Amino acid sequence: MDRAELSITVHRTGDEAVLRLAGEIDMLTAAQLSTIVNEVIAEPPPRIVLDLGGVTFCDSQGLGTLVVLSRKASHAQSLLILTNVGDFLLRVLDITGLRSALMIRNNTPTP
Repeated sequence: MDRAELSITVHRTGDEAVLRLAGEIDMLTAAQLSTIVNEVIAEPPPRIVLDLGGVTFCDSQGLGTLVVLSRKASHAQSLLILTNVGDFLLRVLDITGLRSALMIRNNTPTP
């Protein structure tokens, strides 16, 4: 079995930090995502945007991590926003009831 990969690039502007994710968010990569978001929260911008356009998989550990990071951002007076969320992940968020716990701003309308 291949090790799951997750690449994250961070781009900061004056009022937001955009993190572009590509790969899998799972039990092997969730800590990597947490570490990077925690570094961003150390000097929190008003908005932290997670661009999930390149995410191919997200397990329960990944979902839990997204919720925890959203709460941490909120406590740091920042807003965590998910963008380019794929249909597969939107369905999982709906099924688990987590969609209402996260702020999602997709650029394209979902059917």
